[in-house]
Amino acid sequence: MYDINKVREDFPILSRTVYDKPLVYLDNAATTQKPLCVLDAMREEYLNVNANVHRGVHWMSQQATELHEAARETVRAFINAKSTSEVVFTRGTTEGLNLVASTFSDAFMKEGDEVIVSVMEHHSNIVPWQLQANKKGIVLKVIPMTDKGELLLEDYERLFTDKTRIVSVTEVSNVLGTINPVEDIIRIAHSHNVPVMIDGAQSAPHMKVDMQQMDCDFFAFSGHKMYGPTGVGVLYGKEEWLDKLPPYQGGGEMIEHVSFEKTTFEQPPLKFEAGTPDYIATHGLAKAIDYMNALGMENIRQHEEELTRYATMRLKEIEGMRIFGEATHKDAVISFQVGNIHHMDMGTLLDRLGIAVRTGHHCAQPLMDRLGILGTARASFALYNTKEEVDALVAAIQRVAKMF
Repeated sequence: MYDINKVREDFPILSRTVYDKPLVYLDNAATTQKPLCVLDAMREEYLNVNANVHRGVHWMSQQATELHEAARETVRAFINAKSTSEVVFTRGTTEGLNLVASTFSDAFMKEGDEVIVSVMEHHSNIVPWQLQANKKGIVLKVIPMTDKGELLLEDYERLFTDKTRIVSVTEVSNVLGTINPVEDIIRIAHSHNVPVMIDGAQSAPHMKVDMQQMDCDFFAFSGHKMYGPTGVGVLYGKEEWLDKLPPYQGGGEMIEHVSFEKTTFEQPPLKFEAGTPDYIATHGLAKAIDYMNALGMENIRQHEEELTRYATMRLKEIEGMRIFGEATHKDAVISFQVGNIHHMDMGTLLDRLGIAVRTGHHCAQPLMDRLGILGTARASFALYNTKEEVDALVAAIQRVAKMF
């Protein structure tokens, strides 16, 4: 395990105060804080080698291109993709999911064809498919779950028909913390010759993800949830699928040759990277991955699992506490309500005590409907959080509860 106090020194923002209270930042499922090494690397590139990547013959463009493509290799190794051709840079998980929903539907789906999603999906893995449903008449089918927040795999398998074209599910719920059995989900889909898209926004920051072991066909995640900059993410796609999909956007970078009669396109991944990429951010993402690798993904996972267990135990001591999502395999997220206190009131008052949590439906309104609620407060943990911060959260919730 790593020295948590030394790690926290890498994140100066964690030592600040809010309303004259020490900041306790527990909104990591929305976005994580950034270590100094990431910020320093991005500043250094802007100061010394800021030039547009690819095609430039001058020295700075060459240097910037090398950093950009080195970042692609860093990502490839991190997720154990076969080739950098399978690593597409995006603006984040949402763009990756939209890219697949749009291009896959254009190439392989017609009216009446079906996509399988789950009841616990983020809106980013529902709305893109609904947009395609409105355009082409495709049908969404939904995997149900138990009251504990675990997907019903037998029901899932019964959803397949000869019209099922793709499965698109989250690996980890951003509300329940449930770690879904994606390898089983993928195996079942592949037995029906159906490809699988995995939303990895909440898994890539917390556990080792291995594309070759998982054997998914697509996988998307975001830099800002894993200590990197905002506005950058990754779509992994098996090379044979990326070859078959049409371009998502048109413009510079992704073209091979353009005439007014015809355009030919670059090979993946450039085929899906129209326009100037955020090459500073890709460098920052690579540094964030280096930082996580230096601590060890297994160490991060163990630390966060221990913290989640401790927080669950402590929170259950609070009278009227109701925790949503108690799956056997759970990640570093706890969504809760206390008595009849509205989640917005809880979040607002916790904020005045220096505790930053997320409130609302967490972009998962269909899941809220399944749970029979409007929203929750949500505490989510990262590699730099401590048991002392959990204790501060519990004490603050108890103080708020007494006010009601």
